[in-house]
Amino acid sequence: MHTDIIEKNRSVYVVVTRTDTGVARAIRVLSRMPYSHVSLSADASLNELYSFCRNYTPIPLPATFNTEQIGVGTLGKFSFIPCEIYEIPLTEPQYEHFEHMIEHFQECRKAYSYSIIGLLRVRLQIESELQTKFVCSQFVAYVLEECGVTLDKPPCLYSPDDLRYLPDAKLIYRGELNQYYQEQNDKAFSYMPLIHSAV
Repeated sequence: MHTDIIEKNRSVYVVVTRTDTGVARAIRVLSRMPYSHVSLSADASLNELYSFCRNYTPIPLPATFNTEQIGVGTLGKFSFIPCEIYEIPLTEPQYEHFEHMIEHFQECRKAYSYSIIGLLRVRLQIESELQTKFVCSQFVAYVLEECGVTLDKPPCLYSPDDLRYLPDAKLIYRGELNQYYQEQNDKAFSYMPLIHSAV
């Protein structure tokens, strides 16, 4: 029997992090898990991270979908950020769908908000319908499921820690986030071709 093999030649990246904000510390105490936040990235360089998080660094609310950058905002407030990075393989159509979903959230971010009660629902494992309110882990799980990634429970029940154990996830880095980002930038710079001007 002939079976077509679908090539998964693209990837997205799940980034779980631990910062030292008051909210992050409270989440870790309540969840008893090592990481309090999770984001998605379209590439291993992590030039942009996508998640539900605070809009302004000093205060936790308001919060909604945001594009995060390492070294900026909350991720620029701390010089040492423990993290784990997981690679999730996708097919080309799945990756294109991922890009469209991120574009949608970027264009419609004002229609979305952070779900305070969602934190409690995740902790107590109470199912709820995800529409316009997400916590970071629900958002990541929702996007992955919409892209065809296999989950073992509904996206609304996922915590940052749960996303470390996705069936398709491959751990590619465990360490400090700023160090990883710098190494990726150094690697990209070393690959840049030399441009010689005419003399």
